[in-house]
Amino acid sequence: MEVFSMKNSVLLLIVLLLTYSLDIEAQQCRPSGQIRGRKPPPSQRNQENDSDCCKDGKNYTTYKCSPQVTSHTKAFLTLNSFEAGGDGGGPSECDKQYHSDDTPVVALSTGWFNHKSRCHNNITRTANGRSVAAMVVDECDSTMGCDEVHDYQPPCDNNIVDASKAVWKALGVPEDNWGWLEITWTDHA
Repeated sequence: MEVFSMKNSVLLLIVLLLTYSLDIEAQQCRPSGQIRGRKPPPSQRNQENDSDCCKDGKNYTTYKCSPQVTSHTKAFLTLNSFEAGGDGGGPSECDKQYHSDDTPVVALSTGWFNHKSRCHNNITRTANGRSVAAMVVDECDSTMGCDEVHDYQPPCDNNIVDASKAVWKALGVPEDNWGWLEITWTDHA
């Protein structure tokens, strides 16, 4: 009977430790606030790449953090233009330049962008059975949005890798499926 109790005690301890560690991981990045959407002026509704425009009066969640970066960080790949006049808004945050959509470049959610610490570093994204390296040139702002600076788009979620057309092509995703894809990524070694 003692052996049975000991096994149950060990099993219960393991379950409690796993639950506790999952709870800690889930607490690491919580929403930091909300902003209220404003309808963009008609002349400034850039919906290239099926970009969303803010809805007047709708509340959008903001984040100052992103999930922890691991060797296989889960994220969502979105489509963005980094060219002048594209749906990405202004010049890239890292170098105040625009970049060709034929170049593999990305913007990372605010927490992963980490105050420009990943600027001009390469990250490797994996999806669709392929891995592709791209240079970080911009922030996908998770703290602000729905204004002229952000092309009247909502704030990014905290787990976004916003990528140029070149990245989508290199991953072999059919063009009619571009826009939203579950991926993993890591800092390039």
